[in-house]
Amino acid sequence: MNLSPKKRLAAAFALGAATVLAAAVPASAHVIVQPNSVPKNATDQTFAFRVPDEDDKNSTVKVEIDFPTDHPIPSVKVAPVPGWTDAIQTTKLATPIHTDDGDITDAVSQVVWTGGQIAPGHFQDFTVDLGALPDGTDKVVFKALQTYSDGTVVRWIEEPQDGQPEPKNPAPVLKLTAATAGDSDAPAPSAAASAKADPAPANPTSTATAKASGSDSTARALGIAGIVVGVLGAVAGVVIGRRGRGTGADASA
Repeated sequence: MNLSPKKRLAAAFALGAATVLAAAVPASAHVIVQPNSVPKNATDQTFAFRVPDEDDKNSTVKVEIDFPTDHPIPSVKVAPVPGWTDAIQTTKLATPIHTDDGDITDAVSQVVWTGGQIAPGHFQDFTVDLGALPDGTDKVVFKALQTYSDGTVVRWIEEPQDGQPEPKNPAPVLKLTAATAGDSDAPAPSAAASAKADPAPANPTSTATAKASGSDSTARALGIAGIVVGVLGAVAGVVIGRRGRGTGADASA
């Protein structure tokens, strides 16, 4: 089937747009922690675990965040989420954490939210306050389990490795940056501050359209978009050039 130059150009643009969308959407559907980095000596920091529902038909009905026991976090406070019930689980430490106020023998092992729903195509933020961050590491890996209404469990437990492609189901990772003077006095951006750039819904009983994308996902999407635009520009140039040559031939005839 022969297409006119205009139809070929429109088809090329449609294909390019579909390519950009197909590449950008899967990269954004991860459970993440926001903000994703704080200074090592920061205390009383607020974070949000953002959970998107990426199923076409089923809602998310349970969210479990597992805390590391090799680099334990002694205390966690959980902000209430309308419609959801939270439960904090603790575990006995093999080696107590020594502090100026005495030894800490228990640490948080997991936080579980149940009773609510995240509808398909939406997300929900689950906010926690961490009293103290662990020592002796430059990152905290939280493993997340997401249960859907049909019983399917998605395990976000794969730890991303530097220099390696992102795993299929990456775990949320909080990076601990080098501490500098004054960091402990000036708290890192809270989850609420981070949400200003990516606001949560005005109605607290509902969730906003899913758009949980990290800066790395955005960069990949923009890079792909740039490539597609370049290809479309080349296609347009070829089509216009052919039309121009055809017009010139008609005029000389």
